[in-house]
Amino acid sequence: MESQRIALDVMGGDDAPRAILAGALRAISDDAATRLDPQRILLVGDPDAIAKGLAELGSDVIFPVRPASQAIGMDESPATALRSKPDSSIANCVGAVRASEAGAVVSMGNTGAVVGAATLGLKTLPGVKRPGIAVTMSLTGRPLTLLDMGANIAPKPEHLLQYGIMGTVLMRDVLETPSPRVGLLNIGEEASKGTDLLKAAHELFSSSHLDFAGNIEGGDIFANKSDVIIADGFTGNVVLKLLEGTAAFLLEMMLGELKRHGVSWAPEALKNIKRNIDYAEYGGALLLGVDGVVVIGHGRSDALAVSNALGLAARAMDSRVNDHIVRGLARAAESASQEKGVV
Repeated sequence: MESQRIALDVMGGDDAPRAILAGALRAISDDAATRLDPQRILLVGDPDAIAKGLAELGSDVIFPVRPASQAIGMDESPATALRSKPDSSIANCVGAVRASEAGAVVSMGNTGAVVGAATLGLKTLPGVKRPGIAVTMSLTGRPLTLLDMGANIAPKPEHLLQYGIMGTVLMRDVLETPSPRVGLLNIGEEASKGTDLLKAAHELFSSSHLDFAGNIEGGDIFANKSDVIIADGFTGNVVLKLLEGTAAFLLEMMLGELKRHGVSWAPEALKNIKRNIDYAEYGGALLLGVDGVVVIGHGRSDALAVSNALGLAARAMDSRVNDHIVRGLARAAESASQEKGVV
């Protein structure tokens, strides 16, 4: 059971530990999209704060606990915090996976600290050059994964190709999308468009075994032209924040206008739209490429988001997504060697 546990960072997030503990309780309830056994969730943090928080939520459920005496703030420098706080909840979550006390990490805390701790503490999977953050949403009524969303702001072409392979595995094995189409985010559809990075990446994708949909422009994100969209971490993070901010702004504006015109059913009518664009529905982003399952959530995550993040981590573990990533990368490396005439 221990290797299938999910180490949950109780001290990370804007409303920790209350929202995190509420999410753990939701994850073991009938309301959870993926219901988990309490013994599968390893709470990591201050034991006194955990006990007090569960009592305040009216729960007597007994979860396994791994003590952590320190917490990393959302605004702290990741590198400095990881060095100065070796007993932080983030470091202990990674430590639990390294010690085989858990197989996954879920944290709503400092993203840079989670990426740094996981990359250094767990190392990368065989063949992976750089890990990437994969965010999934449902803009067209079906799952769409974007990566990298901030882990690697200066990638090389081969990094982008590996993101395409890892994104394909995620969509196929965890999100049940057969034959995922992969697009490369660019400023035009032509192969000659974009930076030297994108031109070189286009060549690699075109000669790969992936179902490459070609270059994808910003507006095509909504056009169902691909199931996986690849970008460098800087561009991907900007696109993600813009999508989330624009969606929330337009939704609030529409709701306000409908209410102003006396439309009483407006909140109910917009519920499905909100569900498609709400990060809480997917819970968090997978850090693909590290030797362990790592899910990173928003700092402002509520109980629903935490519960869904735990479910995402469980599905990634149960489907053995990392094993499939390793095989996919090995297959790509073998194909590349054969094309170069290397035996």
